[in-house]
Amino acid sequence: MINTLIMETNHNRPRTPFKITGDWKTQSKQLKEKFSVLTDWDLLFSEGKERELVEKVGNRLRKNREEVIDLLKYINLSSI
Repeated sequence: MINTLIMETNHNRPRTPFKITGDWKTQSKQLKEKFSVLTDWDLLFSEGKERELVEKVGNRLRKNREEVIDLLKYINLSSI
């Protein structure tokens, strides 16, 4: 009998939907000031396209999805 071990990783967890809230223009400006490597194209956002935005920013900053979402949440809170 072969036992199968299932490891709990980030890849096995269901992803919580992430939504951009607030003034994206202000938030994207703050991100560009903090990370000069980000371009207007990286920060181009259309409603409902959060996943694409997170991927572009993550690729440019070499950060994983969770790190980018944490960063975006922080920027959103600081712009209130």
